[in-house]
Amino acid sequence: MPSVDEDELRRVAFGRLTSPADADDVALLRPGPNWFAGVVLGARGRYAAAASVFGGLARGKDPVIAAAALTALASHRRQLGGHAVARGLDGRAFSLLTAGSGAEDPDGVDAAGIRADALLGLAADNLALGGQRAARRLIAAVTDTRWRAAVRTGWVSAEVELAAGRAAEAVAPARRAHEIATARGADRHRVKSALVLSAALVATGESPARGRAAELVESALGDVEKFGLSSLAWPACLLAADLVPANAERYRSRALEVLHAVLLRSDPEGRRIAARSPWMPR
Repeated sequence: MPSVDEDELRRVAFGRLTSPADADDVALLRPGPNWFAGVVLGARGRYAAAASVFGGLARGKDPVIAAAALTALASHRRQLGGHAVARGLDGRAFSLLTAGSGAEDPDGVDAAGIRADALLGLAADNLALGGQRAARRLIAAVTDTRWRAAVRTGWVSAEVELAAGRAAEAVAPARRAHEIATARGADRHRVKSALVLSAALVATGESPARGRAAELVESALGDVEKFGLSSLAWPACLLAADLVPANAERYRSRALEVLHAVLLRSDPEGRRIAARSPWMPR
């Protein structure tokens, strides 16, 4: 079976998903640990395989790749409700890059881009743990304005406003993230941005906004199923359950089904985190 080169993995991680074949486990065909392979595996909910990749890279000598592995693993822990664990990983990543430099990467897989990932991860971690002011300070410290950092800044900024009960103020950064990801052709980021924007629109309580939110979620659900984005499937189903009460039970059942499959493909630490987290559906 042929191996997959890094350009192909980068496309699946950050670019256009062109066919249902993109849902295949292409990352498993890449020999040796590779950061993009870990990202692709995580997007498909294969957290154990991704954790194995990132664990090896985090012990390497390249501080940028080590930090990138730590922030990516942190995002997976956060997705399972492990915000305290994620904060430790993001903090370690940031400490590796405070004086980092080196060549620039078009998608921000470089010192400046991963530093932004660490800061935004720390902002999300602190927000979930009750540190709203800290989250705002951390977002303000991000200086990278390239597409990936801009999209992620939009996500976390919207989450901060939602946590503050400022739904109207959450819509603008969520919409910017969606527009940037769409213009870039970054399908996985576009799908998550659609979910963040949908949550912000629903929270405004306005009827037209709710209709637009339902459209976004319906489109996102189609994409996550088509391309096997399991890490986004169960949050999308939970949003759909809130938006379409008539089908709420079906969507909740599907969310639990996908989450169960994700947990089966998680490492023991990931499963322990999910079991202890009050954020995870039961």
